[in-house]
Amino acid sequence: MWTVLWFRPATMSALLFSLLLLLSTLCRLGQSMSREEKLKLRNQVVEMFDHAYSNYMDHAYPADELMPLTCRGRVRGLEPSRGDVDDALGMFSLTLIDTLDTLVLLNKTAEFEAAVRRVLKDVRLDNDVVVSVFETNIRVLGGLLGGHSMAVMLKDAGHYMQWYQDELLHMAKDLGLRLLPAFNTSSGLPYPRVNLKHGVRGPESRTGTETDTCTACAGTIILEFAALSRFTGDPVFEVHARRALNFLWEKRQRNSNLVGTTINIHSGEWVRRDSGVGAGIDSYYEYLLKAYILLGDDLFLQRFNIHYASIMKYISQPPLLLDVHIHKPLLPARTWMDSLLAFFPGLQVLKGDIRPAIETHEMLYQVTKKHNFLPEAFTTDFRVHWAQHPLRPEFAESTYFLYKATKDPYYLEVGRTVLDNLNRFARVPCGFAAMKDVRTGSHEDRMDSFFLAEMFKYLFLLFAEEEDLPFNVEDYIFTTEAHLLPLSLSTAPHAPSPPANSTVQAASLPHLSASVKSLWSEEELDDSNFDWTCPNTRLLFPDPAFPRNLRDPIRSAVDKSCPRPALHREPGMGRPPLRAQDFMANNPDHLELLRRMGVSLIHLKDGRVQLVQHATQAVSAVAAEDGMRFMQEMMELSSQQQKEQLPPRAVQIISHPFFGRVVLTAGPAQFGTDLSKSITGVRGFVTVAEPYSGCAELSNAAFVQGRIALLQRGQCMFAEKARHIMKAGAIGGIVIDDNEGSSSDTAPLFQMAGDGRNTDDVTLPLLFLFYKEGNILLEALKEYREVEVLLSDKARDRASIFKGGDAQEEDQTSTTSATLDRSHVSTVELDESAPELAPDNEDVTPEEDVGPAIKSNPEPEEEPAVDKDSSSKSVKAMMADWREDLEAFQQMEKDEL
Repeated sequence: MWTVLWFRPATMSALLFSLLLLLSTLCRLGQSMSREEKLKLRNQVVEMFDHAYSNYMDHAYPADELMPLTCRGRVRGLEPSRGDVDDALGMFSLTLIDTLDTLVLLNKTAEFEAAVRRVLKDVRLDNDVVVSVFETNIRVLGGLLGGHSMAVMLKDAGHYMQWYQDELLHMAKDLGLRLLPAFNTSSGLPYPRVNLKHGVRGPESRTGTETDTCTACAGTIILEFAALSRFTGDPVFEVHARRALNFLWEKRQRNSNLVGTTINIHSGEWVRRDSGVGAGIDSYYEYLLKAYILLGDDLFLQRFNIHYASIMKYISQPPLLLDVHIHKPLLPARTWMDSLLAFFPGLQVLKGDIRPAIETHEMLYQVTKKHNFLPEAFTTDFRVHWAQHPLRPEFAESTYFLYKATKDPYYLEVGRTVLDNLNRFARVPCGFAAMKDVRTGSHEDRMDSFFLAEMFKYLFLLFAEEEDLPFNVEDYIFTTEAHLLPLSLSTAPHAPSPPANSTVQAASLPHLSASVKSLWSEEELDDSNFDWTCPNTRLLFPDPAFPRNLRDPIRSAVDKSCPRPALHREPGMGRPPLRAQDFMANNPDHLELLRRMGVSLIHLKDGRVQLVQHATQAVSAVAAEDGMRFMQEMMELSSQQQKEQLPPRAVQIISHPFFGRVVLTAGPAQFGTDLSKSITGVRGFVTVAEPYSGCAELSNAAFVQGRIALLQRGQCMFAEKARHIMKAGAIGGIVIDDNEGSSSDTAPLFQMAGDGRNTDDVTLPLLFLFYKEGNILLEALKEYREVEVLLSDKARDRASIFKGGDAQEEDQTSTTSATLDRSHVSTVELDESAPELAPDNEDVTPEEDVGPAIKSNPEPEEEPAVDKDSSSKSVKAMMADWREDLEAFQQMEKDEL
């Protein structure tokens, strides 16, 4: 079933790369995607790139990254620290450098030339800032080398870049020299951080005291450093990168041939002994294989094959890839996987191992379809472990390589799904925002440079025809950051492999003949230890349905759910057990039923209720089973409601003296008028309902008619409140939390569920305000008596609220400042990391679903002071004062999914 192709890699690296990417075409399963459809998707990729890139250049450059929710640049030291994530930022216009070769690949040659001129003019590398050696190497050094490769290619073509004299390469060498002090260790492993100006020694460097680094951090240097050496003729960079790789190889666990995740850079002891193919190790394996392809050195392929055999023996449990302990590789180290392992199917394609690549990729695709994006980590039963998704490109990368290898149109549809999800859920007015929680669709004010460097490259290549590309991509290797390095570097002059540890390394390899165990750089390697073959996919998959047969069981495994057991009656209870959908936390009968089933309630400080079951406390075994069933139903109900989650809404105070300047973040209801489908929203004056709870017919119905009723949370179902104010003639309702101190700044988004029955009769909008936001509205009503608000899906521009005479009236009216607590006005990004879905005034969640909300909200900006004499100001002057506020309103756009 194999077609054997014999050749020597040292002289035919490019050929191997081409063969791996040009595996024979699989028979089509159904009709292929038309060229017109592929063209449409390719153009969509370009449009999305333009949206991201232009917003970075317009709102962020020369900052390192764009903050797409607030439409400004992220400057290190000016924004709240995010910890290690900020080590990628070095005040060197990171996103622009990382995007250089993407511009060329997407046929934006003029933009590339302008971008290179900007980099040469504006970027400085001698900043007094501590940066990650790993991130700076793959993003900035790789970006400069990729840009240099493209500039040389374009110059040789004779149309663009005729002025170019290797300026990017000179910058790359300058940066390489600034990174070299990090390698001044006894082991050769680099320090994880370096000061671009002061190196790693001395108090002014503020680094050099670290003792540990990750395997990938030390083992993902060789491509960029070797390319720099071969471009410049200076061997020092390649020598240091090889030394680090040699040390890691020597420190592998000799029985399992696996490496750990974290290592001491001085002693070589493993600090973390778990081993996998995800975070902390991933690109170490990638660079061993790609270093062989780029540099033509058999040593790298030898090491990769030995590692790969161990990965497939211990870590691979198709379709899963689970971490193990390096000393006990049959013992799992965790029960979850991280999203960075999504690169591995693509690496398996380069290796030529197609079947497990198809299986693992399909598992990842099904998880993606389940959550719209790959969560940062997910469990072996495909539930969310870490809910963030910073727009990582690894899944798109593997999709491209699998399509390249198989030509199966199925992978074009996978790519279409990736595109659609990015546009539906991540696109915001100022770019694309990372997902704070894939379950809720909430955003993070973050667009990492790798999104432009990698995502759009792989998606463009997936849908592009050969004639769409400005050069032959098979003449290049992709780095882990998708930067393009020419395969011609394999023939460039370079230093020989360091022989210092060669005897030890040779002795440790079991399959080499005695004649080979001398010097790696002087003797040829034994062919028996190499896979010199590439799979012929036409022979491997003779049945056109075979790839589908691999994918279908995996799809079923991800989609399957536990069947609901049959209901029982508990003897003596006289009625069926309580169902989760019928449960009401303020119903005494229901509480008694819970007690009999061994289920207790814990009231949390934020007003939520937590359910805990102790089977031993049930009145009988049957009741204990009913309790377990109730908990399972409650978890299913919670999961179902999360799928039905809605974005936050806005309550905007538009009457004097606010005029739309105060916007309160509101939780939606899963019934009533859908404000997202209303162009104008619902506008009206507010009135407090009597009774305030809204749980009975209103005694002040005459005052409520035609107005928006204010209600207090509690005592009855939300839908019941809505029906009572509807009967009184209200046009909308706002429920205010009764839990004193609650705020949208500190509590997750609250969504009001129905009463478990048909709520189609509720035809007005109902919104929820936490206590502090609600108090702002009540204080305004107390002071000004007549307060008008706008209920809508997002904050409206005041120009659209006040048209014609209204705008003039606003300009001529005194704008005395209101004495309100403005700290809870929604100029702050909302946290939606754990949406609340409650059938009544209490939120009920199973114990395992309750966790701390992760907050990353910036501090709200101060509103400009409003002068009492502002009535003399023109509309133009007032709008100038409010420009900062208007920018804040754009943040609400992020929640429109």
